[in-house]
Parts: sequence; structure tokens; C-alpha cells
Amino acid sequence: MSHSPSKDYILGTGDAELRRLDLQHRLWRPTVLAAWQRAGLGAGSRVLDVGAGPGFAALDLAELVGPTGRVVAVERAPHFTAAARAQAAERGLAQMEVHDLDLMTDELPSPEGGYDAAWCRWVACFVPSPAQLVARLAQVVRPGGVVIFHEYVDYSTYRLLPAGPALEEFVRAVMASWRENGGEPDIARALPGLLTDAGFRLREAVPHALCGRPGDRVWEWPDSFIRVNLHRLRDLGRIDQPFVDRVLAEWEAAALRPESVVLAPLVLELVAERS
Repeated sequence: MSHSPSKDYILGTGDAELRRLDLQHRLWRPTVLAAWQRAGLGAGSRVLDVGAGPGFAALDLAELVGPTGRVVAVERAPHFTAAARAQAAERGLAQMEVHDLDLMTDELPSPEGGYDAAWCRWVACFVPSPAQLVARLAQVVRPGGVVIFHEYVDYSTYRLLPAGPALEEFVRAVMASWRENGGEPDIARALPGLLTDAGFRLREAVPHALCGRPGDRVWEWPDSFIRVNLHRLRDLGRIDQPFVDRVLAEWEAAALRPESVVLAPLVLELVAERS
């Protein structure tokens, strides 16, 4: 999420991005479900989904906590909140509610006694003040409750093997665009200290590194990101069409070589308990 004055994000909120986020969630879903289980989420849990996007994780959370639990999804992009509400209604998940709000400026809704958990995936890397985000979570998570983060810790690990210089240049352009919009792609490096400062005790830190080869599911994730965000950066005036063509040519050539490997950006999973 980018918190510029508009309701759009640096990665966009259109249908192409929504489809990319769906693919991304399906790839990461087993890892996410395992993280929630280790963190103690289950039937009856009250969970805040921070920067929920189109609600893919919130829907899974709602099914996990069941009718006796509660999931509150907060998101400021109207196209995403509409998609989340529609899916919750279609699945009959009355325990899931969606709020249109900005994490940096609006008050977070909180049940009496606070949440048992807050889930935050690839959100802290985009907000202008991760410290403020963590402090606000400390206000709504109950003592003994947990926050669960999945955030990038070394985005520059995103690369092709054998080396793909055009892709590496694209990755640098992505990182620069996030930083110039107030984000930090490697925010997981700062989170343990921010969590401690806000009164949380770090319980668990787990790295998640994915790599893929042409034709497999992991390859599809960077493939969708590259194709969507090359055009997004071009439309924002950050790169030109010859650069788009060069990256796509390199990427598509790699997809035809059986020895190609793509390394995804390294993600750090953090679980911290509020004191």
C-alpha cells in the first residue's frame, strides 16, 4: 500500500493487479495458514487484517475463526474493499467485516478487550511510518495477543539465474519507486526493533525464500509481477517503452531455457506478543 494523497497505490488497484494478488495469495496460502496456526489463531479468534487489499487473506481468516470469531479487514482502496465485501457475502461469512479507512490517518476499529491477533502482509513496506503502524496495532491488540508480519527483508534477492541484468535493473527501479513514495522494501530489518519499542515481545522469526523454474507455480508469481508492474512503472513515467521491451525480452527468453531459475525476494515472518 502506498499512502499518497490519492486512493491509488504505487502498484495500482486495477483488475490486473487484483488478479495478480489472487495468484500471489494462492501461492503463499499454505505458508500463511501454517503461520496462523503457529501463532495460535483458531475458532473464535478476533483478528484484524491490516491493509487487506481485495480480502483474499481475510476470507481465509474468516473461515478459520468460524461463526464464533470475528475478522475485521481494513483497506482504503474502494475497488479492493468492494471485491472483499462481495466475496464475503457470496460465501456467507457474516463474521467478516470490511472497513474503508487509511491506516495512517483513521481510527482503527477495535472490539471490546482488543483483538487476539493482527495480520499484516506486505503493508509495512509501503506505509510512510511503520513505527506509527506498529504503535497503532499495540493500541488495539489485547495483552497476550499477537501481531503476525510477512514483510520483505532483502528485496534485492529477486533475480534470475543465470544472471538477468535487465531484471536486476527492473528490481532496482521497483525499489526506488517504493522509497520515493514513502515506503521501504526491506522494512523487515527494522520491525524487530519497532515491535520491541511498542511493547511487543518477539516470539518467532522465520525466513521464507522461494525459487522457481519455467512452468511451475513459483515462476508464475514473478511473471505476473513483472508483466503488471513494468506497464505500471511506464504509465507512471518512471521507465520507458524500450526498457519494458528489454526486460520482457530477457524474461521471455529465460522462460524458454530449462536451466533458468528465478529467486523471489526474501520474506521474513515475524510473530510478536503484546506484553
